[in-house]
Amino acid sequence: MSDIMEYKCPACGGAMEFDSKSQKMKCPYCDTEMAVEEFQRTQQGQEAEQTGAAGGGTWQAMGDGQWQEGETDGMRIYSCESCGGEIVAEESTGATVCPFCGNRVVMKGQFSGDLKPDYIIPFKLDKKDAKAAYQKHLQGKKFLPKIFKSENHIDEIKGVYVPFWLFDADAEANIQYNAEKIRVWETGNMEYTEHEYYQAQRSGGISFKHVPADGSRKMDDTLMESIEPYNFNEAVPFQSAYLAGYVADRYDVNKEERMTRAAERIKESAESSFGKTVQGYHSVTPVSSNVNVYNAQYCYVLYPVWLLNTTWQGNKYTFAMNGQTGKMVGDLPADNGAFWRFVASRGVIIGAIIYALMWAIALI
Repeated sequence: MSDIMEYKCPACGGAMEFDSKSQKMKCPYCDTEMAVEEFQRTQQGQEAEQTGAAGGGTWQAMGDGQWQEGETDGMRIYSCESCGGEIVAEESTGATVCPFCGNRVVMKGQFSGDLKPDYIIPFKLDKKDAKAAYQKHLQGKKFLPKIFKSENHIDEIKGVYVPFWLFDADAEANIQYNAEKIRVWETGNMEYTEHEYYQAQRSGGISFKHVPADGSRKMDDTLMESIEPYNFNEAVPFQSAYLAGYVADRYDVNKEERMTRAAERIKESAESSFGKTVQGYHSVTPVSSNVNVYNAQYCYVLYPVWLLNTTWQGNKYTFAMNGQTGKMVGDLPADNGAFWRFVASRGVIIGAIIYALMWAIALI
């Protein structure tokens, strides 16, 4: 069996890649296109499409997580010498730059031991879309230094499949609230204010599907949650051919650790959903909350993310784009001088308005 995973074009022998626009395997040399399933069937050593198995109980796996014989042949792990990040790609990918920090990566060893992803959402947007989204992200930022657009340069744009643990669960919630109604009225020259206090309770069940928690320590959780949501309806059973032309981040946070975050998100969402039903009050404050999670299941998926690393004045800035929806997030430098000029100008305007009002009152 070959030591290298090759995605060879059946027509010309060139390297096939997954094309995000057509959602097919495409040869850049002869333009041959094939459906991913058809292409997989032509590859030596590939087995039939995996089947998932879901079960009841607490935190049950929705898939078997096992690689078929020969599926990991030629997969390699590349390790960044700077941030320690690890990515998984075919041996022939020639990856030399870390998609997380932009520094050099080196081949670490044979891929083995990890769970096989149950599902993958293929890239729908390409590198051009990522560049366009980045430029759009820079527009309309009042305090962005004007020269940032022209002086900063994109060091690297990488399409990365980021590992996520997805959790399905049912929850039973019992939440107590303090609520208040306020009534104001006038009688003669007197103004009256009446406060009425209530206790409200909400109990019931609620179900959650595909609650995500990223499985990578080097990916900032806030950054990954900011580019949500993903449309899981477009997820397909994992096939390694989807990795062609991209890299896959190797998960280094196991499902047990991420269950805690998933439970937190389920609790927060349940409290928010139940809280929206407490209406007709001027203020509502939760005072106690009991949310029990049950019938919980999990699966392991890869989600598409474009990572852009830029440099300006010696500082690095990282941006992430949802490779399915195009949602872009990332921190930008701020022009402190422009900010304080804005504050000062608004202060002058507000001061002038107050001064004019005082004169008008004095003349009455």
